[in-house]
Amino acid sequence: MSGHMPSCVTMRGQRLLMIGLDGFDLALAEGFLTQGLLPNFARIRETSARYELDNGRDKYSGLAWEHVSSGKAPSDGGRWSAITFDPMRYAVHQGHTSERPFMADLSARTVVFDVPYCDLSKAPRVRGLTNWGAHDPGVGPASRPYDVREELQRRFGPYPALEWIYGFCWPSASKASAAGNALARAVEVRAQAARWMLHDRIPDWDFAMVVVSEAHSATEPMWHGVDPDHPLHVVESAPAAASGLLNVYKSIDCLIGNLRESFPDATILLAAMHGMGPNDSDVAAMALLPELLYRLAFGVPHMLPVSYARATSSGTPLLAEDDVWEEVMWRVVPSPPRRLFDRIVRRLSRLSGVNDDSKMSVEWIPAARYARFWPRMPAFALPAYYDGRIRINLAGREAKGLVPSDEYGKSCEQMMELLHECRNLLTGEQVVAEIHRPKQDPKDVGPFEADLYVVWRSAPLGLLHPRLGSIGPVPYRRTGGHTGARGFLYISGNGVTPGERGLVSSFDVVPTIIDLLGETRPAGISGRSLAREFLVASNLSTSQT
Repeated sequence: MSGHMPSCVTMRGQRLLMIGLDGFDLALAEGFLTQGLLPNFARIRETSARYELDNGRDKYSGLAWEHVSSGKAPSDGGRWSAITFDPMRYAVHQGHTSERPFMADLSARTVVFDVPYCDLSKAPRVRGLTNWGAHDPGVGPASRPYDVREELQRRFGPYPALEWIYGFCWPSASKASAAGNALARAVEVRAQAARWMLHDRIPDWDFAMVVVSEAHSATEPMWHGVDPDHPLHVVESAPAAASGLLNVYKSIDCLIGNLRESFPDATILLAAMHGMGPNDSDVAAMALLPELLYRLAFGVPHMLPVSYARATSSGTPLLAEDDVWEEVMWRVVPSPPRRLFDRIVRRLSRLSGVNDDSKMSVEWIPAARYARFWPRMPAFALPAYYDGRIRINLAGREAKGLVPSDEYGKSCEQMMELLHECRNLLTGEQVVAEIHRPKQDPKDVGPFEADLYVVWRSAPLGLLHPRLGSIGPVPYRRTGGHTGARGFLYISGNGVTPGERGLVSSFDVVPTIIDLLGETRPAGISGRSLAREFLVASNLSTSQT
């Protein structure tokens, strides 16, 4: 649903403060709640209208916060992936957002603190700061006024957990402990910095959004510590990982309390777009699937044998304490020698000082290092973070397409059959939970999209195929991922009727904000407003827009 709405529901005399919790898992938090460890979270929950949020398949895009910043679902013009495929060059890169923030169209005075994918250059009236300590910021560092970033740096120092935004730590108890401590400290500094910005530096706001990324940065490398069913729950780092995650959640709880107490006049929107859980996709999407399709095309392996320090009793491979997954996989799937032309271009870019850092290389993902073979393959795996993505090498769409357009459907069916024939190398289970093909016409598949999307089952670390043989096993990269069932939205403020409100779309959050601010809803915004459902009648103000 998109477009203009005939009327809006506002809250008289109240400003809005949204606290976005990136990578925050409600089920994990509820476990801490039962132990009395998150008192501020418990208090805001009791006074809130409470919704469960369903991000659907869109969570596999990994762009939940771009969808919030833009207000657009992928089906309404948003992106399906942060990675772009160039069908003329058979090349991929990860780019910054090109979307206009929905805040750009608000007349309300708006301040943002570290909101991912919020391009301030496209929102000239919005003040604040981006790319400070965000997990996947999606934009370059920016601030308005221009000196806010420098002043914040002088007052609070550099971001305290830069090393651990994408840190790799599960093989090491000491590293897991260091990551947990640094990220918990980062939340504390974030709370101080956000309060300073909203209370002292830019106090004249009607709408503010603060996004807290540390739960995301902590969950991905440390989920094995809190999940007793995780294959890595038995490793030495698990207790330190569990302690680190708990400390991050406790720090987030304090941040919630501090901001709520600092702005008692504000209606608080506390939201996480989706839940988190065990990672079931990294190895399969990044390494196993590209190798499987290579073997299908050429009949021989490309991946070299994986060497790892030891394994658990269930066969899960383990890395040595100082190993890093990406470095191990560089040896397993080597990078091809750079072409002379590419080397010249890179050197000239460095010498001239012209370097488009909005286009980031993804060659660290093993799948990307198969790109030189893609023109000679009927289908190949695009680099992906959450699900498997298969692109058919289609004649007339790809520059050197091999599959005729009239065989597109048949080729898709063959890929599905291939995957259903695979078994988990360690357990013998099927590896596919679901394969979906969202578009029937291949001409509608854009540069951010694949033809087939694979949702994995049982976190396969190795594949066994009856004709193509065994692949792996490969050690875990991230132990946590975007596999949690639901996100949540809590709204707390004067005039809000507390209580459970059921399940809604994650894309309903932005229309609700726009409605509560009494703003005209721009065309193209996804979802619907929830405001009429939770405001008591005496506090409603309805205006025609």
